[in-house]
Amino acid sequence: MNTSQKTLEAVLDTISPIWLGEMDSIRLMNRIDTKFLTTERVLAGILEDAAARGYRALETEGTKISSYDSLYYDTPELQMFLDHHNRRLVRQKIRTRVYVGSGRTFLEIKRKNNHGRTKKKRTEICPEAFGDFRLDPAATALLEQYSAIPAAAVSPALETVFRRITLVDAAMTERLTIDTALCFINHRTGREVSLQDAVIIELKQDGRAKSEMRDILLERRVKPVRVSKYCIGETLTDPDIKHNRFKPKIRLIEKTIDKKLTAI
Repeated sequence: MNTSQKTLEAVLDTISPIWLGEMDSIRLMNRIDTKFLTTERVLAGILEDAAARGYRALETEGTKISSYDSLYYDTPELQMFLDHHNRRLVRQKIRTRVYVGSGRTFLEIKRKNNHGRTKKKRTEICPEAFGDFRLDPAATALLEQYSAIPAAAVSPALETVFRRITLVDAAMTERLTIDTALCFINHRTGREVSLQDAVIIELKQDGRAKSEMRDILLERRVKPVRVSKYCIGETLTDPDIKHNRFKPKIRLIEKTIDKKLTAI
């Protein structure tokens, strides 16, 4: 574990825990998401401010930093990537996700409407279906019901592995996910790239309640940014795809961390 990760864990020790069973009231499956970009060094201060304002951190399997592994599916032509690149307001993403600590695995379908709201449908699947959700009948049934793209038309495209911190405000009106140690593995090109010490924060809320976290981020000079982990990962690991729209996002990440991002 590197020094910055040790620092984050030390700060997290000062934040009161919240358990999965307590979070049912703030699942926010129909929500507005706002993303922010920062570094692990700045994140340590954000967590200190959050602790002072009564935020709690999700604790599972005895830790407040959980490992995730997500696999995004797409068509051979990368239709879902291109829908995002071409600014289609109505779009979707399909992924399998495993919570590494518990081994629980899900198929998730995220759909964004033309009002900017995101709806997520998911079903738990057998761990063996992580690399091909069609091995699980429940996953195929969910896709047939909620996806505009049939199961037979998609295959694994990009895997993302990362560590996540989840915070909940004292009023239980918002959830914050904080992703660190992000790495992308392209299943079609074989390329891999790490975002190094970049941190992607996502504030999830229904839009009606005031957010103390927005104030914290403003005070720390962390600004909103529109960024998709799937699209950034594809852009960094597949030089042949159309990605002009995402080049400025890559430059912003590089400027934020003061490092060059290169695939291996």
